Amino acid sequence: MEKSSILKNKYYLYLTEFFAGVSVMAVELGASRLLAPYFSSSQIVWTIIIGTIMIAMALGNIWGGRSADKNPNPDKLYLRLLVAAVWIAAIPLLGKYIILGISGALVLAINTNFLIIAAFLACMVIFVYPLFLLGTVTPSLVKYTVDSLKDSGKTVGALGACNTIGSIIGTFLPTFVTIPAVGTSATFLIFSGILLALALIYFISKGVRPIACIVSTVLTVLCGIFGHTSDFAFWEGNLVYEGESIYNYLQVKDNLRSVVLSTNVLFGVQSIYMKEAGLTGMYYDYALLAPMMADIQPGDDVLILGMGTGTFATQCRRYFDDLNIQGVEIDEKITDLAREYFHLPQDVEVATYDGRAYLQAVDQQYDVIMVDAYQDITIPFQMSSVEFFTMVRDHLKEDGVMVVNMNMHSQEEGNINEYLSDTIASVFSKVYTVDVAGSTNRELFAGKGGDLLAVMESSINRLADEELAHVLRQEAAGLTAYEKGEYLLTDDKAPVELLGMQVIDSLIQNEIGYYKDIFREKGIQGLLEEM
Repeated sequence: MEKSSILKNKYYLYLTEFFAGVSVMAVELGASRLLAPYFSSSQIVWTIIIGTIMIAMALGNIWGGRSADKNPNPDKLYLRLLVAAVWIAAIPLLGKYIILGISGALVLAINTNFLIIAAFLACMVIFVYPLFLLGTVTPSLVKYTVDSLKDSGKTVGALGACNTIGSIIGTFLPTFVTIPAVGTSATFLIFSGILLALALIYFISKGVRPIACIVSTVLTVLCGIFGHTSDFAFWEGNLVYEGESIYNYLQVKDNLRSVVLSTNVLFGVQSIYMKEAGLTGMYYDYALLAPMMADIQPGDDVLILGMGTGTFATQCRRYFDDLNIQGVEIDEKITDLAREYFHLPQDVEVATYDGRAYLQAVDQQYDVIMVDAYQDITIPFQMSSVEFFTMVRDHLKEDGVMVVNMNMHSQEEGNINEYLSDTIASVFSKVYTVDVAGSTNRELFAGKGGDLLAVMESSINRLADEELAHVLRQEAAGLTAYEKGEYLLTDDKAPVELLGMQVIDSLIQNEIGYYKDIFREKGIQGLLEEM
């Protein structure tokens, strides 16, 4: 095999190995952000992404080695890089449609493990092929760089080091630089462009494959033009903001009555601001029972773990005077949106922290602590365990009250809310729950002791706002004392993702059961006519 001038000193091959490593990790992290708005960013989804990519890379290693043995021509490798570059560039343009198409088809066909199957198939269709092609890089480069067995160990070690260093950079660069700065779509395009440039430089230096170079360049540019936006919810028409932070995909919707924050596409509302300064009609109204149970007074202290854009804080300020409210929100971008779009009072402090880490860092006690850190299947295990709720209890004053928003209520035995409730009941002596009307939310209230219901009733009777008092009395009528069971979540064992997934399967089937029956009876045509 005669080497072209660009490969004679091997440095270009090492550079190829380096950027292949960068691109693999960048695509992997981009995959998590592409899937998160539709399937969440839970450990389950991460497991699917990592497993799928490892499958693709392993197959690429095997095929790449065999291909290099049969035909040790670097042209083949760099052609594969051209194809990989175009494919990766097309992901921002086509990926969201593929995800929704797969999800739409599966939701009519399966009853269990929807999230796992849909996410796995989406990963297979979107990411396996380009990462398979990138998996061929290392064995191919070994073939091209090893001249003799005498220095083979040194050469393979250098290639491995280049790939590893590239992977390290490809891990940090998207997370801390490109995704927060320019978004997921642009991140895919940036690393696609790097692969394209590597291949173009090689072919131009050799003066071969001009048509392949032109076609791949044109396709990549077109994908960049039409797919560069972060428009995940492309069907939405009233978004005033859509973007990404280190932790979340974010969208803000504005309508006549309210402003709404969603941190994903498919799982609803995370925060809401009512323009007419009234009650929300959501679980935040039920959470206002907690200040009543704590007999809240001016100057009392409220802590909100999972602040979001401050819905509960805003409601507390509207209805109760002079409270000291401290918010904790891990995503600083959400706090910025709270100030810009949701009118969060400037004197409400928000710490950019994980909720549990914040409790470990402070020794203050509070009259009310709200735990509102659970959204869809993404339940942080470290904020669901007996150890965490023990810390919350220790940060409550003697007559303080904790309120927890649990958003995946189910009647099935052993569901995620039953686990959470039993865990909390093992820590607190008084626990009450109430289901939020018209939703899958359940509010849980817990105290160290005392008659929470009697204190609540007395506090409601003293309210000057008759409308609020009337609503709270209606909500309080649904409160029931919780009887502790045997389920327990600990730091060592808290399978919150699997438990949440079971509830999501049930919720999906309940929501689309009517349409599934039509599909079985009349097929796709009948379904389209019904919709």
